[in-house]
This record gives sequence, structure tokens and C-alpha cells, in this order.
Amino acid sequence: MMEEQKRQQQPLQGKIVLSGILQVLTGMHIGGSSDFAPIGAVDSPFIRDPFSHAPIIPGSSLKGKIRTLLAKINCDGYVLNKVADDNEIVARLFGASGKNYAMPARLQFFDLFVTEDTKTNFNAIETDTYIGEVKFENTINRASGVANPRQIERVPAGAEFDFKLVYNVENLQDVQEDLETLAEGFELLANDYLGGHGSRGYGRVRLHDIKLRVIGKLDIDLVAYEDLFKG
Repeated sequence: MMEEQKRQQQPLQGKIVLSGILQVLTGMHIGGSSDFAPIGAVDSPFIRDPFSHAPIIPGSSLKGKIRTLLAKINCDGYVLNKVADDNEIVARLFGASGKNYAMPARLQFFDLFVTEDTKTNFNAIETDTYIGEVKFENTINRASGVANPRQIERVPAGAEFDFKLVYNVENLQDVQEDLETLAEGFELLANDYLGGHGSRGYGRVRLHDIKLRVIGKLDIDLVAYEDLFKG
């Protein structure tokens, strides 16, 4: 049954759009390219929008993190399963493919851009880089005791990003379970980190002010579903 469900393309009954704010609670680093950096540049810069030069969060980073957290909490045993072996709910939300099947993702993630309020607030204060801070760190060679200093660019605490996610409604019977699972993924993220160096306190974030709206003729109680995301 599972295999057959994976192979069949489901009809689209409508869409639920989730929007809100992702707030950075501790300095966050999602790495960009440092190729051809000028002398004196930061060793490890974060990703920026090439047009506004403001930091961005790629939708792929958010999708991959939430999927991995859900996969970890739902896997059997001590070793994380392969992506193709994710359980049915995770697979249908984030997509799955195998040798003889492909299951399109029901979730569509968008890149996250800083809010206009964040731009205004950070324009009024002095920062190391545009909406960025530079963290100086050392790695110590245990054998020699020699320090290797480096500079890591971080999005400062307090920065906020506009968040948007679209859920494709393919089966009304799955909506409750799917959105409960997504809400669980948000909660897991709030107790983990986004980006690199999380074991050192980087990348604590939270999603808040989540609002839902329907595209299409769906008889759905959005108020009840919004309550899932208020934890």
C-alpha cells in the first residue's frame, strides 16, 4: 500500500499558506562563499542577498533542518535511516524518491529575507558588517597547543526574517496529521539550532506569529490549525 501511494500523483485540492516571523535569538551563521575574498575580509561570511546585501536564510536550509529533526525523532534504532526510508508522514511532507517511485513534497519552502523593521533597526546602530557581527574564535591544536584564530560572520540576535511556507492539500484526511507533524518540527527547531556551530550556542531561533490562509475552496477550520503553532 505504501509503495502504491508513493507512485501515484495525488490531485491538488487546495493550498494552505503559512506565514510568520523567524526571529534570531543568538548569532546565526549560514555559510556563504569566501572565494576571492580581499585581504582583511571575514574568513567565514554568511549568505547574503546579492541585490540588497542583507542576510538571507535559504529555504533549503530550513527545510533540511526540520526534515532531519523529524526523521531523527521518528527513526527506529540508533542509526538515522536513509532519506528514502523516512516514515510515511515525513516522506509525503518533504518528498521522497527511490528506485521505482517518486513522491512530490507537499511542503514548498521559500527563501527568508530580513524584515523591513530589521533593516531600519540595524541601520540605526553600528555593526561590524551590514546587519552582521564578526565573532573572533580560536581553534587549539591539542598536540602543539598552537592557536588558529578565525573570524565568523553572524546574523546578530534580534534580527527577524519574513517566513512563508505552502502546504499542498492532496488528501483532506491527512491535513490534521500533516500540520501536527509540521508544528512538531517547528518546536524541535526551537529547541535545536539553525546553521552552523550550534553546539557552541549559535543559531537559536524561533518561529512566531504564524498565520494560515486557504487558497481554493476548502472547508477547513483554520483557527484550530493556527492553535497548533502557538506553542
